[in-house]
Amino acid sequence: MKDIYLVQCLMDTDLYKLLKTQVISNDHVCFFLYQILRGLKYIHSANVLHRDMKPSNLLLNATCDLKICDFGLARVSDPRTDHTGFLTEYVATRWYRAPEVMLNSKGYTKSMDVWSVGCILAEMLNNRPLFPGKHYLDQLNLILAVIGSPSEEDLKCIMNEKARSYLKSLPQKPKLEWTTLYPEADPRALDLLDKMLTFDPNKRSVSILLLQLRVLFSSSWITEKGSVSRITVEEALAHPYLDEYYDPNEEPVCEQPLTYEMELDDLPKEQLKELIWLEAELHRTRLQEEAAKNTSDA
Repeated sequence: MKDIYLVQCLMDTDLYKLLKTQVISNDHVCFFLYQILRGLKYIHSANVLHRDMKPSNLLLNATCDLKICDFGLARVSDPRTDHTGFLTEYVATRWYRAPEVMLNSKGYTKSMDVWSVGCILAEMLNNRPLFPGKHYLDQLNLILAVIGSPSEEDLKCIMNEKARSYLKSLPQKPKLEWTTLYPEADPRALDLLDKMLTFDPNKRSVSILLLQLRVLFSSSWITEKGSVSRITVEEALAHPYLDEYYDPNEEPVCEQPLTYEMELDDLPKEQLKELIWLEAELHRTRLQEEAAKNTSDA
């Protein structure tokens, strides 16, 4: 097989360029955010970490359709495998990098992408990056100046003893109120932002965040301290906030999650081309079967 060509949709711009040129409405923020999380839900369901979520990797067209691109840093996340080697490489653009990535915690999880999406949400609210750090330490200081110093419980997610000691040596910083930074923002967006940008990665989850998008005005979710009460999935899905977008049949998940053994980085070029061809053939066969079924049903 000599050549394989991948044909993709032509998109008009990306979120980075859009935010450089205009202020977007709350409706656009909500719609873009839902699409980001919807796409990330599928990616994570395949056991894949994107690891480089940022505005320039979110493509847009004139009808506000959003697509996640650039999987150059993406890796399979398999809980059965010790990814010691893959943890040491460069991941995520600094401004959107989760604190556990910088502090070398035991392992990277899907929550690192959620942190990045939180940074993107913040940027959509006022067209400015939330944590534009000039270097490693500056980045960490900017984060702590906003979300406050980590608690003893939060520090348990940091396995690097030196990093944990360094954090404990820093002056204690209080958490800022999000309304101070974004006084004009929708309070529902700020409530969600607060749940995305937690120091402890175990408190971030795409599935939880998708549910929270649907319940942000529910009194059972927003308390005086901003804590989250548990509600059922059915209650979350039925919330009117996402009536315009929500369709359970339009939130696909991967049928066959990837495993670490299926990592493709080291495969020869010819074998990669063969796999792409086989995948395309499988998809074409499915489309033909669906078309035949629809014709017979008609």
